[in-house]
Order: sequence, then C-alpha cells, then structure tokens
Amino acid sequence: MNTINAPLKYINEEYVQPPHTACPGCGMPLAMRGLLKALGSKVILVIPPGCGSIIGSYPKRIFRDKGENIPVLSTPLGSAAICAGGLKTALVIRGDTETEVVACVGDGGTYDIGFGGLSAIAERNEDIIYVCYDNELYGNTGAQRSSATPWGARTVTTIPPVAKMENKKDIISIMAAHGIPYLATATIAYPDDLMRKVRKAKDITGFRFLLILTPCVTGWLYRSEFTVEASRLAVETRIFPLLEIENGTHITINKQPEGIPVEEYFKIQGRYRHLTSEEIAEFQGKVDEGWKRLQWSASYGNQA
Repeated sequence: MNTINAPLKYINEEYVQPPHTACPGCGMPLAMRGLLKALGSKVILVIPPGCGSIIGSYPKRIFRDKGENIPVLSTPLGSAAICAGGLKTALVIRGDTETEVVACVGDGGTYDIGFGGLSAIAERNEDIIYVCYDNELYGNTGAQRSSATPWGARTVTTIPPVAKMENKKDIISIMAAHGIPYLATATIAYPDDLMRKVRKAKDITGFRFLLILTPCVTGWLYRSEFTVEASRLAVETRIFPLLEIENGTHITINKQPEGIPVEEYFKIQGRYRHLTSEEIAEFQGKVDEGWKRLQWSASYGNQA
C-alpha cells in the first residue's frame, strides 16, 4: 500500500536560508529544508564534522527563523548521538520538554566512526531524533569509501579495477534490532513522504532514527541537475526502499517501486561506469533478493 502521497499540511516558513557553501546540486540542504519545515524552529541541531557542518555551522548560519539563528551544537565526529542525548537530558532537567534535539550526521559518522555512540543511545531509548544524511561516502573529505558505499562503486579509495567489493552495511536492520520506537527511510525526490515521517517522528517519545538518501554530485559523479532524478531512481529501482519500522518489528513499505532496472540508475552516475554487464547483473540480483526479503518481512513478519 502506498502512503507516500498522504495529505500533508505544509509549514510555510523556510528555515534553510541562502547563501550556503554546498556544492551545486547537493542533496543535503534539500533534506534539511524538508526536515526543518516539518519540525519547526523549536529545535537544537547537533552536527559533527561532515558536509552538514561545512554548510550549516558557524560562521555560515544558514539555519534561521525570522532572522534568528537556530541553535547548532558542533561535536566531534564520533560523539554526535551521545552529545545530543546529554543535551536533551539537560533541557528536561531545566523544565524544557518541548525543544526537539536532532542529531544530523553523515554516513561516515553514523555507519562507521559514530556507530558505538549511536548504538548505545538507541539501546537506552533516549528521547532524540537522529537523522543520517546518507551520501554513501565521506563526501566532505574527498569522497572516500565508507561502509555505506554500495557494492561495486568507485570512490577515491576504491578505484577500478579494485572497486568496493563489500555490500553496503544494512543500517536499517541493525537499528531495528535495537527495538527503537520508530525508524524510517526517506529521500529528497519524495518531499511529502520525508516531511510526513519527520512529523510522525516528532510525535513519538523515545529514540527515532531517520535515514535520508542525499545524492552527492562530486562523489557519485553526475551532473548537478540530476540530483532529484538520482533520488527517484534509487527508490524506483528498489535499491533504496521507502519504509517505516515501528518498535523494531512492524514494517510498512510506503511506496511500491516500479522495478526499473538498476542499469538506468547507473547510467547517470560515473561511479558505476566501470561495471561490466555481468557485474550489473550481479548487482541486480542483490537488489532483487533484498526486495524479496523486505516484502516477506512486511507481509509475513508483521503477522508473527
């Protein structure tokens, strides 16, 4: 069942204010625009080093509400989740139970360097929203491989003929295993879906995890006008399903993809240009198998 087009009342305010220093076509500012439009301005952002810190922290200050800066706490790369949890606890002690604390972290700080802190705070079910803007590599430092980098992709540290031969880490299954109240995937090609999920997360108490796919022009090697199309094709090829998981078990698939061949997704990106037809077929097989497992979990697992 598609819930992607569910009606949504928009917040008219814009909290991401130009100019910013992101690359032309960067997906991260678009993701932050939807995030803040859904959350409103009563929020403190926790942003470690990464693309988000380059475009959103002092002295740029692109996150603003009617001329006033939205607070941003800059942290070391591995400690965003822990710092966000501590900040939320301090606010509650002071009597502020309304301000949302939102950690906005890239895939390097989520899948890799910050994973220990992320797992700890999820296990404790601390009351924050954790957003991973996933561009599938270390974009801020020159596009090195991360454990979020897909199988077969080129990066500056996985140069063909020795491209990345390990699968992308399944962070969704890992976070679901913590039994957290809410986790969801989203991407900028479907802004209503993204904002609806942020609104839903806002109304839930406990640890909430959002994985937002944010294509990277310089890392994925595509023309800047194809950012939204890359996001759309990631969903329609079933590479990046749009879903929600509640309490670690109940799975909702928000959009039934068209099942476009992965080759169409690869065509607009340079990071897959080296793949042979046999390797593309192998990638397609991995995607098809993953989609079957997800459908089974959503159909039969929810009945268990």
